[in-house]
Amino acid sequence: MAKSLRSKWKRKMRAEKRKKNAPKELERLKSILRTNADVVMEEVKEVATVLPPRKVLEQGDDCRMDTDNKRNKKTLLDQHGQYPIWMNSRQKKKLKAQRVKGKKKSKLAKGLAW
Repeated sequence: MAKSLRSKWKRKMRAEKRKKNAPKELERLKSILRTNADVVMEEVKEVATVLPPRKVLEQGDDCRMDTDNKRNKKTLLDQHGQYPIWMNSRQKKKLKAQRVKGKKKSKLAKGLAW
């Protein structure tokens, strides 16, 4: 989808609008943070734990999710032989064809054919 001329034009115009409005948005955000910075931070502290950036970077390695499924990077199959949910059927078919092509069947001996 989204390949028609109309959608391309709309996407282009939205991008131009974002470029045009970006400086105004940035100024508005800065002004909001300048005026109510202390108030905003106090409200945030009530809801969440506020950490300095250094501590967050130090904890970066510990925050990884431990996923149970191990996926082969070449075939993209997990341990149960399932493809990822985002993969469409054409991509699955293509990868399967590559796998099957790699497993060529051994030929029968020439002298035994009837």
